[in-house]
Amino acid sequence: MFQNESRLSVADNSGAKELLIIRCLGGSNRQFSYVGDLVIATVKKADPNANIKKGQIVTALIITSKKGFRRQNGNFVSFSKNYAVLIKKEDQQLVGTRILVPILREFEGWGYKKLLSLTKEVI
Repeated sequence: MFQNESRLSVADNSGAKELLIIRCLGGSNRQFSYVGDLVIATVKKADPNANIKKGQIVTALIITSKKGFRRQNGNFVSFSKNYAVLIKKEDQQLVGTRILVPILREFEGWGYKKLLSLTKEVI
């Protein structure tokens, strides 16, 4: 469960390292975002020679959370950190070319098949 001012680590090789959520997308009164939701964030830490710079406003997709995720069959999956990947605003494509953490298989049903092809491990 994420809200404004929550911090996320970045799980792709886009150059950003840490994000701060500015806004949860999905409605004017929406206070929380969960795994699979899009958020507007600012880059707090970045690699010095990357295309993504510190202070840049980006769109991110939340892919893991410490709180966990309950599946339809009743299983509960949780992770060690909160991770997100950067998304291009105009065409909803990923900025990075590699995902460095395991991904939930539910993303395929949510319309993010490209996300699954860029990771090594699907849970």
